[in-house]
Amino acid sequence: MRVLFAALALLLWLSAGAAQAQSLWVEIDLSDQQMVVFDRGAAYVWPVSTARAGKVTPVGSFTPYALERMHYSTLYHNAPMPWSIFFRGNYAIHGTTAVDRLGTPASAGCVRLAPENARVLFEAVQVVGLSETRIVIRP
Repeated sequence: MRVLFAALALLLWLSAGAAQAQSLWVEIDLSDQQMVVFDRGAAYVWPVSTARAGKVTPVGSFTPYALERMHYSTLYHNAPMPWSIFFRGNYAIHGTTAVDRLGTPASAGCVRLAPENARVLFEAVQVVGLSETRIVIRP
């Protein structure tokens, strides 16, 4: 049902002329622990892990500001964060080795993806550019 909502939201976005402003749409649903990506005609649906109990993943609409192919967390013991797309402060979408936890809240606040999916998204952002990417995180 949420995927249908995301598809309808994208259609509204396209009809409103936002397609000229953003070429890549990323929608993350915290309730479903799922990401929907619309990339210039392609669509992907992937499980994610977001903030576990006691932690927060920010909700809202964001334009990413930095890409790092391999980042090491300065907050969490140099934990590897491959294919990082930073969208607010220290919050990023990135790959994880804890793929068995995808689909459940497990992170300290970042949005975790399977590494192969994180790479696809990272490369899509590289192609369209940071300013042409919109990340929407819903409760």
